[in-house]
Amino acid sequence: RKGGMLHTIDNNEELASMVNTYLRKAGVAEKVKFYVGNALNVIPTIPETFYLVYIDADKENYINYYDLVFDKIAKGGYIIADNVLWSGKVLNKNKSQWDLDTLKIKEFNTKVHNDPRVENVLLPVRDGLLIIRKT
Repeated sequence: RKGGMLHTIDNNEELASMVNTYLRKAGVAEKVKFYVGNALNVIPTIPETFYLVYIDADKENYINYYDLVFDKIAKGGYIIADNVLWSGKVLNKNKSQWDLDTLKIKEFNTKVHNDPRVENVLLPVRDGLLIIRKT
């Protein structure tokens, strides 16, 4: 969007100065709002409407991120979640071989699939991208 702003969150405070340096060098610092902190705490403080949200973070909180951003997404806006195939682990029928991340990604995928407020498509590219459109 013309006049749009990119918001990005990173939990690693040590990267902040490097990120800001490269944003300035790229000439986009005024178009990027860079937050440092836990996204679970940061997201509720952002008073914006989003047209696209990209989730690629700790897998055990995908559902929490989805729930936190959902009301901030414009109708017709998108959420893209990365790693939803989790190296194919989500397809393993043997539950005893699931780790916590696999379980949480499966729960996330099921939640989105059953959410009547969205349309979604899973692209089996690399580790899987779930494209979610708010209806």
